[in-house]
Amino acid sequence: MPGVPIVKMHGVLLVTIQDELLDYSVDELQQQITEQVVEYQARGVLIDISVLDVVDSFLARTLHDIAAATALLAAKTVVVGMRPAVAITLVELGLVLSGLQTALSVEEALDLLRDGAAPR
Repeated sequence: MPGVPIVKMHGVLLVTIQDELLDYSVDELQQQITEQVVEYQARGVLIDISVLDVVDSFLARTLHDIAAATALLAAKTVVVGMRPAVAITLVELGLVLSGLQTALSVEEALDLLRDGAAPR
C-alpha cells in the first residue's frame, strides 16, 4: 500500500502514516497490519499518527479495531503522536477507544510494548 510503510523492528511493526487516508486505504491498512502480525509473529504494533491533523470517527474506530484484532493475535498496539486537537475532537465526539493504548513519543511507545509483552 503506497504511503503507509510497515517496518518490522525487534518484534514490533512500526506503522508510519504519512498522509491523510481515504476510507478504503484505512481498511487495507487494517488488513495488512493483521496479516503481518501473523507473518512476522510480531509482539507489538506501533502506529504513528503524528502527521494527521484530523482523525475522523471511521479512522478512530479502525484504530480501535486494529488494537482488538492484534490483541487476539497476541500483540499489543500503541498509537503515538496524537495531536492535542485530535484528542479533544475524539472526546467531543464521545468516542471511547477502550483497549487502545497511546504514547507521547515513539520511545515511550516502544517501552510500553517491551515492558508489557512477553519476549518471543
